[in-house]
Amino acid sequence: MSEENSNAASDPRLGLLLDGIVRLAAGDLHTRIEISDARDEIDAVIMGTNLLAEDLQIVYEELEQRVADRTRQLHEAHREMQHMAMTDPLTGLHNRSAFSAALAESQGREPNGNQRPAILLMDMNGFKGVNDSLGHTIGDKVLVSVAARISSAVREEDMVARMGGDEFAILLQDVTAAKAASIGNRILAAMDGPMEIEGQYVRCGASMGLRMADPGKTAEELMMEADIAMYESKADGRGKLKVFDSDMLLARQLRNQLVGELKEAIAGSQLVLYYQPIIRLDTRGIEGVEALVRWNHPTRGMIMPDKFIPIAEETGMISDLGGWVLRTAVEQLQRWRSDPLTGRHDFNMRINVSAADLQRLEFVEDVREALTSAGLDPSLLVLELTESAVIQGNDLDRYTLNSLRRLGVEMEIDDFGTGYSSIDYLRRLPVHAVKVDRTLLSALGSDPAQPALLAAVLQLIRACGLGAVWEGIETAEQADFLLSIGCTSGQGYYFSRPLPEAQLTEQLKHHKTWPIQD
Repeated sequence: MSEENSNAASDPRLGLLLDGIVRLAAGDLHTRIEISDARDEIDAVIMGTNLLAEDLQIVYEELEQRVADRTRQLHEAHREMQHMAMTDPLTGLHNRSAFSAALAESQGREPNGNQRPAILLMDMNGFKGVNDSLGHTIGDKVLVSVAARISSAVREEDMVARMGGDEFAILLQDVTAAKAASIGNRILAAMDGPMEIEGQYVRCGASMGLRMADPGKTAEELMMEADIAMYESKADGRGKLKVFDSDMLLARQLRNQLVGELKEAIAGSQLVLYYQPIIRLDTRGIEGVEALVRWNHPTRGMIMPDKFIPIAEETGMISDLGGWVLRTAVEQLQRWRSDPLTGRHDFNMRINVSAADLQRLEFVEDVREALTSAGLDPSLLVLELTESAVIQGNDLDRYTLNSLRRLGVEMEIDDFGTGYSSIDYLRRLPVHAVKVDRTLLSALGSDPAQPALLAAVLQLIRACGLGAVWEGIETAEQADFLLSIGCTSGQGYYFSRPLPEAQLTEQLKHHKTWPIQD
């Protein structure tokens, strides 16, 4: 080995170079190797190694910054997704998932003396009519306005959520029952005023249930019981706060039992029709009968319609129930008309039609088929519709009414005088008569102004080109007064209570006028 090679091999810089390369390879990118004054080939290698280390450090720092930025973006995206998963996109309120989680968390905490969490569950009244008449765009803006009104009526620590549709929930933290009710009533008061949406004034009432969060109850149980209280409020119909109690739960359980039994009743043979005559006030002859459904329950006995019709409407069974009434009633009318002993009476059949029927495209065809099957002229069928269903109806309702009119079926507005419609609007509806509610007649004899009012109501009805049937006639004096002011048709207990088919058939066979004189 030459002396030059020997000197190079023993150069301490080689050791420093090797050590530096090892540290760089181990990831210590801050490592730098000192350059000597020799400025020879070894120093050139050291300088190149240092430059490489600087480049690696710059690349590594840029990579670290990119990783940090990407990690931050992922965290922000995750937080945003969590927020979206817990937020109602329309109103910006919390959603059902967020509310359920918060309620479960609050139930896991120790009670604060006599204060505990509470649930307010609120459902809007008449919101479907807003969507149907004004469109879903307006409906969505109404929901946004409702959300703002609720939020303005609660405390900062309370949680407001939209549960879906037009249902809202409020979680109150650490309140007494009295305080919870106070906040609930404040929210209902905030809902009272009309909302101006794109030039339209919209008014929606609300039904509200309150459930105090008793210890030991699960979130699911509390929500179910708040829902029961809310539906008690909706059934009351006056926009009042209802506080849950155990009797409500029992009533709901009995109702659920009735739902299953009603399905069997409609499918089986437990339903029966009673018929109440409509009488001509001048001749006292029969001009029509109103078909009224009853439920002959195998263990509960005869159940009146006000106990099961609302259940049928809520559960969607009302169309099946109405279809049974329609077919049974027109078939019975045909039997009466075909029998020589009862056919001498020329009268029609009246049945009540639900708002749900007007929303079914098949309803007109169902009526046509029932009449064809029974061999009846359509003019012998009178459909009685509630004033609210007709006045608040949408385009589909009006299409159904006009189609029924073209079919030749007569239509009559029931319970006239209890709603808020204008006489002018009634004049433009495809109906031929109104049935005046019994409440207008009940004050006759006790209120000196009542005779003039009844005469004015009859005049207005006639001015619209409509006939009038007066409900609730209970005395001969009432019948005589109505005849004296020009009313020709009436119905009430003075003439006859609703009768089963067999009893009315016997009366038709043996009597020409009502009331029946024994």
